[in-house]
Amino acid sequence: MAEWKIIGLSGLINAVVTIILIIIFYPLFFLGPLTGGFLASYLSHGYEDYDKMDFKDGAVVGAISGIIGGLIITLLLILGFGAISYIINLISLKIGLIPGVNTLIAAYVIIEFSVIISLILGILGGIIGVIVKE
Repeated sequence: MAEWKIIGLSGLINAVVTIILIIIFYPLFFLGPLTGGFLASYLSHGYEDYDKMDFKDGAVVGAISGIIGGLIITLLLILGFGAISYIINLISLKIGLIPGVNTLIAAYVIIEFSVIISLILGILGGIIGVIVKE
Protein backbone atom coordinates (compact mmCIF):
# COMPACT_ATOMS: atom_id res chain seq x y z
CA MET A 1 0.00 0.00 0.00
CA ALA A 2 1.27 3.50 0.72
CA GLU A 3 4.16 4.44 2.91
CA TRP A 4 3.19 4.68 6.56
CA LYS A 5 5.40 7.72 7.04
CA ILE A 6 3.34 9.66 4.51
CA ILE A 7 0.06 8.50 6.04
CA GLY A 8 1.20 9.38 9.56
CA LEU A 9 2.52 12.77 8.47
CA SER A 10 -0.73 13.47 6.63
CA GLY A 11 -2.71 12.55 9.73
CA LEU A 12 -0.58 14.93 11.76
CA ILE A 13 -1.08 17.70 9.19
CA ASN A 14 -4.80 16.92 9.32
CA ALA A 15 -4.84 17.44 13.09
CA VAL A 16 -2.68 20.57 13.12
CA VAL A 17 -4.61 22.34 10.35
CA THR A 18 -7.94 21.39 11.92
CA ILE A 19 -6.97 22.62 15.39
CA ILE A 20 -5.60 25.89 13.98
CA LEU A 21 -8.77 26.44 11.97
CA ILE A 22 -10.96 25.60 14.96
CA ILE A 23 -9.16 28.29 16.96
CA ILE A 24 -9.08 30.91 14.18
CA PHE A 25 -12.38 30.38 12.32
CA TYR A 26 -14.43 27.31 13.22
CA PRO A 27 -16.48 26.86 9.98
CA LEU A 28 -13.28 26.09 8.03
CA PHE A 29 -12.28 23.11 10.21
CA PHE A 30 -13.17 20.69 7.40
CA LEU A 31 -10.13 21.79 5.39
CA GLY A 32 -7.80 19.92 7.78
CA PRO A 33 -9.05 16.38 7.03
CA LEU A 34 -9.40 17.21 3.32
CA THR A 35 -5.79 18.38 3.25
CA GLY A 36 -4.57 15.32 5.15
CA GLY A 37 -6.38 12.86 2.86
CA PHE A 38 -5.27 14.77 -0.22
CA LEU A 39 -1.61 14.75 0.79
CA ALA A 40 -1.72 11.09 1.78
CA SER A 41 -3.01 9.97 -1.60
CA TYR A 42 -1.16 12.53 -3.70
CA LEU A 43 2.25 11.71 -2.23
CA SER A 44 1.69 7.94 -2.10
CA HIS A 45 2.81 5.49 -4.72
CA GLY A 46 0.87 2.49 -5.93
CA TYR A 47 1.27 -1.07 -4.83
CA GLU A 48 4.26 -3.18 -5.83
CA ASP A 49 2.31 -4.75 -8.69
CA TYR A 50 1.36 -1.53 -10.45
CA ASP A 51 2.35 2.10 -10.36
CA LYS A 52 -0.99 3.88 -10.49
CA MET A 53 -3.38 4.44 -7.65
CA ASP A 54 -7.09 4.26 -8.37
CA PHE A 55 -9.99 5.83 -6.47
CA LYS A 56 -10.26 2.87 -4.10
CA ASP A 57 -6.60 3.16 -3.11
CA GLY A 58 -6.95 6.91 -2.59
CA ALA A 59 -10.03 6.38 -0.44
CA VAL A 60 -8.26 3.78 1.73
CA VAL A 61 -5.15 5.93 2.20
CA GLY A 62 -7.31 8.98 2.93
CA ALA A 63 -9.42 6.99 5.41
CA ILE A 64 -6.38 5.80 7.33
CA SER A 65 -5.01 9.33 7.40
CA GLY A 66 -8.41 10.60 8.54
CA ILE A 67 -8.59 8.10 11.39
CA ILE A 68 -5.09 8.98 12.59
CA GLY A 69 -5.85 12.68 12.33
CA GLY A 70 -9.20 12.28 14.09
CA LEU A 71 -7.59 10.48 17.01
CA ILE A 72 -4.90 13.17 17.31
CA ILE A 73 -7.57 15.90 17.13
CA THR A 74 -9.57 14.17 19.85
CA LEU A 75 -6.56 13.87 22.14
CA LEU A 76 -5.66 17.52 21.61
CA LEU A 77 -9.22 18.67 22.20
CA ILE A 78 -9.77 16.62 25.33
CA LEU A 79 -6.34 17.15 26.89
CA GLY A 80 -5.35 20.59 25.79
CA PHE A 81 -8.05 23.15 25.27
CA GLY A 82 -10.39 24.98 27.60
CA ALA A 83 -12.94 25.28 24.81
CA ILE A 84 -13.59 21.56 25.02
CA SER A 85 -14.72 21.88 28.64
CA TYR A 86 -17.26 24.46 27.49
CA ILE A 87 -18.57 22.05 24.82
CA ILE A 88 -18.66 19.18 27.32
CA ASN A 89 -20.61 21.32 29.79
CA LEU A 90 -23.03 22.37 27.07
CA ILE A 91 -23.63 18.75 26.04
CA SER A 92 -23.87 17.68 29.69
CA LEU A 93 -26.66 20.16 30.34
CA LYS A 94 -28.69 18.65 27.52
CA ILE A 95 -28.12 15.02 28.56
CA GLY A 96 -29.10 15.42 32.23
CA LEU A 97 -27.73 12.14 33.59
CA ILE A 98 -25.56 11.48 36.64
CA PRO A 99 -22.94 14.27 36.93
CA GLY A 100 -19.86 12.04 36.61
CA VAL A 101 -21.30 10.22 33.62
CA ASN A 102 -22.14 13.42 31.73
CA THR A 103 -18.50 14.26 31.11
CA LEU A 104 -17.73 10.71 30.04
CA ILE A 105 -20.64 10.60 27.61
CA ALA A 106 -19.75 14.04 26.24
CA ALA A 107 -16.12 13.01 25.73
CA TYR A 108 -17.28 9.85 23.94
CA VAL A 109 -19.58 11.86 21.68
CA ILE A 110 -16.72 14.24 20.83
CA ILE A 111 -14.41 11.30 20.05
CA GLU A 112 -16.98 9.71 17.77
CA PHE A 113 -17.82 12.90 15.92
CA SER A 114 -14.24 14.00 15.39
CA VAL A 115 -13.08 10.59 14.16
CA ILE A 116 -16.12 10.04 11.89
CA ILE A 117 -15.97 13.52 10.39
CA SER A 118 -12.21 13.26 9.89
CA LEU A 119 -12.63 9.79 8.35
CA ILE A 120 -15.27 10.89 5.84
CA LEU A 121 -13.43 14.05 4.86
CA GLY A 122 -10.13 12.11 4.66
CA ILE A 123 -11.73 9.69 2.20
CA LEU A 124 -12.97 12.60 0.12
CA GLY A 125 -9.52 14.24 0.24
CA GLY A 126 -7.91 10.94 -0.80
CA ILE A 127 -10.17 10.67 -3.83
CA ILE A 128 -9.45 14.29 -4.75
CA GLY A 129 -5.72 13.56 -4.44
CA VAL A 130 -6.00 10.69 -6.91
CA ILE A 131 -7.99 12.85 -9.34
CA VAL A 132 -5.36 15.62 -9.18
CA LYS A 133 -2.53 13.08 -9.48
CA GLU A 134 -3.95 11.71 -12.72
